[in-house]
Amino acid sequence: MDIRRPSCALIILLVLYFTHPTECIQNNGKINFREKEKQILDQILGPGRYDARIRPSGINGTGYAPTLVHVNMFLRSISKIDDYKMEYSVQLTFREQWLDERLKFNNLGGRLKYLTLTEANRVWMPDLFFSNEKEGHFHNIIMPNVYIRIFPNGNVLYSIRISLTLSCPMNLKLYPLDKQTCSLRMASYGWTTDDLVFLWKEGDPVQVVKNLHLPRFTLEKFLTDYCNSKTNTGEYSCLKVDLLFKREFSYYLIQIYIPCCMLVIVSWVSFWLDQGAVPARVSLGVTTLLTMATQSSGINASLPPVSYTKAIDVWTGVCLTFVFGALLEFALVNYASRSDMHRENMKKNKKANIDAASDMMDTDSNTTFAMKPLMRTSGCHGNDQLARCEVHITRQKNCCRLWMSKFPTRSKRIDVISRITFPLVFALFNLIYWSTYLFRDEDEEK
Repeated sequence: MDIRRPSCALIILLVLYFTHPTECIQNNGKINFREKEKQILDQILGPGRYDARIRPSGINGTGYAPTLVHVNMFLRSISKIDDYKMEYSVQLTFREQWLDERLKFNNLGGRLKYLTLTEANRVWMPDLFFSNEKEGHFHNIIMPNVYIRIFPNGNVLYSIRISLTLSCPMNLKLYPLDKQTCSLRMASYGWTTDDLVFLWKEGDPVQVVKNLHLPRFTLEKFLTDYCNSKTNTGEYSCLKVDLLFKREFSYYLIQIYIPCCMLVIVSWVSFWLDQGAVPARVSLGVTTLLTMATQSSGINASLPPVSYTKAIDVWTGVCLTFVFGALLEFALVNYASRSDMHRENMKKNKKANIDAASDMMDTDSNTTFAMKPLMRTSGCHGNDQLARCEVHITRQKNCCRLWMSKFPTRSKRIDVISRITFPLVFALFNLIYWSTYLFRDEDEEK
């Protein structure tokens, strides 16, 4: 009997341990903090103790002062910036912090730092919304990415991860050498500034992930500011952060500017082809013109239709003009060539007529001596006299005309002049274009 009594007592202790573990731990001098958190949450958020419909009191517990909400955020990624729709997509962790004295609790001597909730409807929440939002959604994989922390002094921290698509009005006058400022605006929907005021958190209110990568832009800097708005229903608190993006020019240099330059230079090849190679010159001119037109259409297809002229429009327009000018130049050369041929035929016919008339005069001995001196001294009609007159006129021309005299036909002269004029004018255009758009002041860009 003495041996059985201890074993019965041990069995009773084990049953009590597994059926009442909290009491057993407390009896051993330890505290179950999970149980304490439950008791505190029931105490401050229980039925009849807390009303989430009533906003917290203002500074020092005054009911007439507005509730101050401090805001900060962490930009996780910027997935795209759409020039055509004028919008951008961003994923961020958004945080709000305010004081609600109704949620104060005992921190058990500093051993309970804060309480964590995952249900936002349990406490009062600011009615913040993003005023320039187009689309947005929360993240619920694997669990909803949201939490609420309640601190012993009544401070409440609300954090949530969200993805937003926001409007970004753009000025594309300098495209693709432009900089764009996209804003993220947050405002109160129903509470006026008499009841609710949003403030940026002191000390680095906006943080950006270090390895932020954008395909065609670079985030140069960001600025925080206030944007309170007044309507006929009152004044509402508003915060904004301006993100300054600089467009990466290397992509457009390779995809647009260099190909356009190559097309213009290829169109100049026709100046070096023989003027009689009509099929080759026509094919070259038409092909480069159509290619340039297709390039210009493809560029404009990715941009919104705007009422002003963009920098890329100036470039493609001038390049298209040069290509079209090269085609017109061949039309002029072809016309001049046919005119030269006609003039050459006229000269041959005239020379034949003169020779025939001279032969007839030689047969008549009476009129030969009387007429020959008159005919040969009347001007530059003979071959020798024509040559002397041309030499005399050539000596009076300047160096440029002397050089041009090496090309006897007008069609050849037009080709030679085009070989020099087109590249010089295009180089001058490049000098003006790049000096205008690359070195423009930031104030003028706005």
